[in-house]
Amino acid sequence: MIVDIALYRAGRRVESDCHPHEYARLRAEATEPGDFIWLGLYAPSQTELDEVAQAFDLHPLAVEDAVLAHQRPKLERYDESLFMVLKTLWYVDQDDQVETGEINLFAGRDFIITVRHGRGVRLDAARHALEAAPDRLSQGPSAAIWTVADTVVDGYLAVLDELQTDVDEVETSVFSSARTSDSARIYTLKRELAEVRRAVLPLREPVRGFASGAVPGVDPDIEPFFRDVLDHLNRATELAEQLEAMLSTAFEAHLAQISVQQNDDMRKISAGAALIVVPTFIAGVYGMNFTHMPELSWTLGYPMALLLMAGSVTGLWIFFKRSGWL
Repeated sequence: MIVDIALYRAGRRVESDCHPHEYARLRAEATEPGDFIWLGLYAPSQTELDEVAQAFDLHPLAVEDAVLAHQRPKLERYDESLFMVLKTLWYVDQDDQVETGEINLFAGRDFIITVRHGRGVRLDAARHALEAAPDRLSQGPSAAIWTVADTVVDGYLAVLDELQTDVDEVETSVFSSARTSDSARIYTLKRELAEVRRAVLPLREPVRGFASGAVPGVDPDIEPFFRDVLDHLNRATELAEQLEAMLSTAFEAHLAQISVQQNDDMRKISAGAALIVVPTFIAGVYGMNFTHMPELSWTLGYPMALLLMAGSVTGLWIFFKRSGWL
């Protein structure tokens, strides 16, 4: 499905009477220096992408990757064009779940094609923002590549902010006085952080290439903007590692809390058993009924035994209470 297609000239969008699917004809109108086509597609079929590939001379291996999706973030060069894969992320708070999508990006001297899979990051707002900055848009496909990368990386930071909130909630729960069961949520959050890392870490090398001028065909004036993207990407990496460490610490603290609670339970069980054992012992001794047993014929012997049992239980209860066992 075509999301948007436009011809840009000197930083401005140029109206064309071409049909949206007349790719070759629209490309032929990019005749002046700096002219380029930006075509946005969403989950195209093989047939649809083959039409695009024919008009823009896309490499078949890159086209195959763009159709199948589920690729690792990467940057590859085919003849005079670039092929870049970016993972998009968004957060489902009620499930503590990070969902992933993908953007496959083709770029050449006079075109940029974005193929989006998944409902994640939308590019229409990014395109409109770039159209509102003609000076930057006049830098051609390089500016469009930067806009896409910047939008995707900002999405990473937004997801990590959501994860930060959940990790803080887990820490509060683990160190609270209430009995909690946080191990399942900690595992879920660690798994989602691993998903974030799979999107963030492989992307650093391609963005570093853009920022350092190591990628041929990229406008040198756009390199400082890629350095800003790289800075955000490094920040996302550091935050993901920090959250991972915090979750590991929280899990260790959770296990320690469980151990402390179990010890506390054993103390209470032991104290409760002692409250039963002592009067049972007294009753057992008093109930042996030997002929020469002291106080056997004493009228107050039975009440005395009861008082002795009650007193011993009360004394033990006070002692255990003061000791923190009850």
